[in-house]
Amino acid sequence: MATRARTTFQKRQKEMARKDKQQRKAERREQRKLSRNVTDKFPPQDDTFPTETEPGMARVVSRHITVER
Repeated sequence: MATRARTTFQKRQKEMARKDKQQRKAERREQRKLSRNVTDKFPPQDDTFPTETEPGMARVVSRHITVER
């Protein structure tokens, strides 16, 4: 009879550990989802592109390409 009680206790411990693991995994998934949404809303800034048109650079004005001098 003692072994039956021990196995029941072990099963309970195993089930609790499985639930804890599932909960931690769900929390990690939620954190990734939230951090991914934040980075998608604000893409990284790329400093290689000028913010204003520099002299000599082509720009599109009403479907025509003009060159500033």
